Amino acid sequence: MLEGKAVIEETDMPLKMQSQALASASRALDLYEVFDYIPIAAYIIKDFDKMYGPGWQCVVGTNFSCFFTHLKGTFIYFALATLNFLIFKGSCSSTSS
Repeated sequence: MLEGKAVIEETDMPLKMQSQALASASRALDLYEVFDYIPIAAYIIKDFDKMYGPGWQCVVGTNFSCFFTHLKGTFIYFALATLNFLIFKGSCSSTSS
C-alpha cells in the first residue's frame, strides 16, 4: 500500500474522503501496472461511485491539463508513485438564453 507516500497538491474534499481517494489509488496500483491508466482510473471511479453515488470522474497520468466544473467538496489532485491523480464529481452548469 502506497497511500502514506502520496502528496496532495489541491483538494476541497473532507479528510475521510481524501483518505479513501489515496487508499483507492493505492489499491489500483497494487492491481495494475503503473502505465495502465484506463484500468486504474476505472477502478477508482467504480470505488467512488459505490461509496458516494454515481457521477465521479478520474484522470490518471503523468502530464495533463484540464478545466472542469465540480461539486463543492468532491475534488482532489494528488501525486502517488510516478502518477498524478485527479478525482472529482461532475457538476452540470446550465445557461439560459
